[in-house]
Amino acid sequence: MAGRTSKLSDSQSGRGLDNPTVTFKRRTSSGRYVNLSRDSLDSEMNGVEFAEYTVHIPPTPDNQPMDLLRIEPAHIAQRVEEQYVSSSLFTGGFNSVTRAHLMDKVIESEANHPQMAGVKGSSCAVQGCDGKVMSDERGEDILPCECGFKICRDCFIDSAKTGDEICPGCKEPYQNTELLTNPVESIQPLPLPSTASMSKMERRLSLMKSANRSQIIRSQSGLSRSQTGVDFDHNRWLFETQGTYGYGNAIWPRDGDGSSNDKSDDGSGPSELLSKPWRPLTRKLKVPAAVISPYRLLIFVRMVVLGLFLVWRIRHPNQDARWLWLMSVICEIWFAFSWLLDQLPKLCPVNRATDLAVLKEKFEVPSPANSTGKSDLPGVDMFVSTADPEKEPPLVTANTILSILAADYPVEKLSCYVSDDGGALLTFEAMAEAASFANLWVPFCRKHDIEPRNPESYFGLKRDPLKNKVRPDFVKDRRRVKREYDEFKVRINGLPDSIRRRSDAYNAREEIKAMKHQRQHSEDEQYEPVEVSQATWMADGTHWPGTWTVSSSEHSKGDHAGIIQVMLKPPSDEPLYGTSESSSLDFSEVDIRLPLLVYVSREKRPGYDHNKKAGAMNALVRASAIMSNGPFILNLDCDHYIYNSKAIQEGMCFMMDRGGDRICYVQFPQRFEGIDLSDRYANHNTVFFDVNMRALDGLQGPVYVGTGCLFRRTALYGFDPPRTKEHSGWCGCCMPRQKKSSSTSSAPEERRALQMGDSEDNEMSSSLFSKRFGNSNFLLNSIPTAEFQGRPLADHPSVKNGRRPGALTIPRELLDASTVAEAISVISCWYEEKTEWGNRVGWIYGSVTEDVVTGYRMHNRGWKSIYCVTKRDAFRGTAPINLTDRLHQVLRWATGSVEIFFSRNNALLASSKMKVLQRIAYLNVGIYPFTSLFLIVYCFLPALSLFSGQFIVQSLNITFLIYLLVITMTLCILAMLEIKWSGINLEEWWRNEQFWLIGGTSAHLAAVLQGLLKVIAGIEISFTLTSKSAGDDADEDFADLYIIKWSSLMIPPITIMITNLIAIAVGVSRTIYSTIPQWSRLLGGVFFSFWVLAHLYPFAKGLMGRRGRTPTIVFVWSGLIAITISLLWVSISPPAGNTEIGGSFQFP
Repeated sequence: MAGRTSKLSDSQSGRGLDNPTVTFKRRTSSGRYVNLSRDSLDSEMNGVEFAEYTVHIPPTPDNQPMDLLRIEPAHIAQRVEEQYVSSSLFTGGFNSVTRAHLMDKVIESEANHPQMAGVKGSSCAVQGCDGKVMSDERGEDILPCECGFKICRDCFIDSAKTGDEICPGCKEPYQNTELLTNPVESIQPLPLPSTASMSKMERRLSLMKSANRSQIIRSQSGLSRSQTGVDFDHNRWLFETQGTYGYGNAIWPRDGDGSSNDKSDDGSGPSELLSKPWRPLTRKLKVPAAVISPYRLLIFVRMVVLGLFLVWRIRHPNQDARWLWLMSVICEIWFAFSWLLDQLPKLCPVNRATDLAVLKEKFEVPSPANSTGKSDLPGVDMFVSTADPEKEPPLVTANTILSILAADYPVEKLSCYVSDDGGALLTFEAMAEAASFANLWVPFCRKHDIEPRNPESYFGLKRDPLKNKVRPDFVKDRRRVKREYDEFKVRINGLPDSIRRRSDAYNAREEIKAMKHQRQHSEDEQYEPVEVSQATWMADGTHWPGTWTVSSSEHSKGDHAGIIQVMLKPPSDEPLYGTSESSSLDFSEVDIRLPLLVYVSREKRPGYDHNKKAGAMNALVRASAIMSNGPFILNLDCDHYIYNSKAIQEGMCFMMDRGGDRICYVQFPQRFEGIDLSDRYANHNTVFFDVNMRALDGLQGPVYVGTGCLFRRTALYGFDPPRTKEHSGWCGCCMPRQKKSSSTSSAPEERRALQMGDSEDNEMSSSLFSKRFGNSNFLLNSIPTAEFQGRPLADHPSVKNGRRPGALTIPRELLDASTVAEAISVISCWYEEKTEWGNRVGWIYGSVTEDVVTGYRMHNRGWKSIYCVTKRDAFRGTAPINLTDRLHQVLRWATGSVEIFFSRNNALLASSKMKVLQRIAYLNVGIYPFTSLFLIVYCFLPALSLFSGQFIVQSLNITFLIYLLVITMTLCILAMLEIKWSGINLEEWWRNEQFWLIGGTSAHLAAVLQGLLKVIAGIEISFTLTSKSAGDDADEDFADLYIIKWSSLMIPPITIMITNLIAIAVGVSRTIYSTIPQWSRLLGGVFFSFWVLAHLYPFAKGLMGRRGRTPTIVFVWSGLIAITISLLWVSISPPAGNTEIGGSFQFP
């Protein structure tokens, strides 16, 4: 078992000038490392039995034992290096050594895809070496000699260095000269342009990028060095030449379109493109005037009626029950204010549409600027977050990963990062199993155009799977893949037991070794019991560096090293087609490449605030910036998967369209599966996602809701958008925009592309960046590259701050050990100290609803967001259908809103860059939980009215009834119009109203109390993950729906229901047996009591549990208790002048 370790000091990770040296080590049985030299390796090999040896990986190929570039071409050398890196488990962190542990296997089953970590390969035939033979993209052996002698990379280098290029097998010189020449030396790197003609921003970025000349310079085409020893950086060249590198002057002149006016930033292009009609990627579809005009009119009519009603209520108090009148008026004033906050942002709803055909034509079709037809789309880094495999089943996470790997987006531009915040081996091996199964699942999806590309959902579809399928081998392929998936599920389900058995076996072996060692070195006949740590073991027989099943020091959920494992290495730039012989399925016409897949578990140590999900997301942002640096990031929860394989393309249409450089994120609606048909607890939340979010899209954009969101990386970095001060106004459609004069409006776009704050003279110095982003030069250098690659296509003169077509067709950089080691450094627990991560940069800390705060900060800086509703749902996930789980979910959201209200993220403190209606929408986000204080009082008012025999008004006169009728009718008509322009149905609207009252009287009230405790007393509130597992009765659909889990949140609604039921009985009895019945007061109280009970009906139904399983005696007892309490009340406080009930019956 060979291990390889990369130890990087601060200077070696981009923070100093010292270069590392290459050393070889072997690890003894005691765990001590013994240094070896390459010259002494052969002599040591004969005398020492190697259990393990560790190799220190240099951060650059230049620091290999000999100049590797003189032996083999750069692309082969780097791909072999990448193969080693992808098969190594990198660990490290604060005050610890960064190690790269080369793994023979990642899972028990055999890995057969050439991109996968731990893939089985041929062993080196050199005696005493157990290395793997060099391989190409298909995993086939690279044999430098015609005799077919198998040799690994290190032995090949040694043979070329010390053996005069003699093959160890046939003892003849190598005939394959391709590996012995260096064509790179004949390629002279292009000179960098002079800084004399650069803008101020360009000179700053050039200075920043060249501040540390000794660090490793990484490029898109690999690492090359000129004869003068100066490193050439593709990323720098790409940015500083606006992407003109690689294009002939005849097709794309460097100085614009060849005209006499030398304007490099005017967005002009070749005449071939300008002669074509320009087609936008997106369209804004406004709501028909026949619907939106009456809707807006009714909003203002209801506002006027509510104002007049409240004035009338204040002027006509109930003299008989002023306390009842006062409470009702206060509640009604707050309800009117709350309704106004909710309704005003709905004045400008819009719908949007995308054109994927235009996207393909612009970015993936051969053109004068892209003769090869390679994809010119920017890269996308997908984030999947999970924290606890017990509450978030690994099978669910694995299906989400498979849907991402099969997404319809250029493979070489897509990367997937999985954050395991629990550091569990179960999640790690489940990911590896998913990567192995993707070898079959992803080509199958591409071949037969499968939707959805989540295997669990696809094979669970109840529709005909043969619909629209024409290939004759589809049935055979589907049957085979279904069988493989069933076996895959069995392996995933058996992982916990497999890990336990394996760990028990290895721990028992260690105990036996320890006992033998004790007997050999102890003279006493009585031996003390041997204590061996109960470690968790990986499939290759080594300790898992993360959380152990039996927690131990440095191996618990809050105390473990950072871990990065490249499960699937970056794909090749060219398509790789399968063969009919390599698999039981014919993939000869299918690209079998898989996207980059990386497992990340950030370092955790006691005494550090790790900031929960927000901290995990920020760790992924930094790690992905170093490893792939996609200019766009799409984050998903582990239970949300890609339902529409073209969803990423849909979102990219907005980012790449004209004006897309000012869009910070594209939010997709959340859609859910596994919810009961009646949607008892409004889990679909369609009123929010289809009404409120569409309305916000007409302002400055929708709020960020935590998942299914495509981010612009530079917006997450805290930069201001281009042309920040260009426009201002109330909203985006119904109010006129007013231009605001600014001295920066005529400045070059590059000057304002990466700017923080309002000052245009904000210096982009390296020291300033380090204070904000940390001291990783790799991370700092990736920022301008990500900004440039995220720009829209400058294919029209009206496109501002664009990039040239074809600028992103160059290959992606290859991974090396120094890159992954630097990624380990930036996910350490100390990296964020004294930086602005979590304050201005990345996901924002300090709230349990970090998603809303993060989106608010972006809008507050002037960014816009887009709401993308696709014809086919973009993403689908699961939601808690159990009443208690649903209430706790709402409690967490409401608590976060209370925290926002009492923080500097309150919309009342928003900047002038945020539009007024957008500010009102965010204000409502922070205020809505406080409505529960008034709502719970109002729900008790009908009962108090029935108990006291009074009402909120003196009498039910005609004025009150007219006001009540008009207010109710306008509300109903507004609801019908919302249904009309949003597409929801009436039942969904009514379910939302019901759960608004259920949540308002339970979770929202508790959230206000918890928020006040945190603000006043400083008491932190902790929340647990919502369980994604099924109920105990897994064989029945919606089993969780009928499970009753008692919670204190149920007390207020239960109290309201019982009180109103008793009050109705008391009121009816009082009225019937009173001398002068007050029927108007009874009808008013009973009407409002039934209004309360109708809203609480789903809650009452949830308390009953499974239909047919609740004993009938429970309902009988409930009725008897209610009747008894009612009769007791009447007997205690009988109607005036009458103490008898039912004629002759009299209470004693």
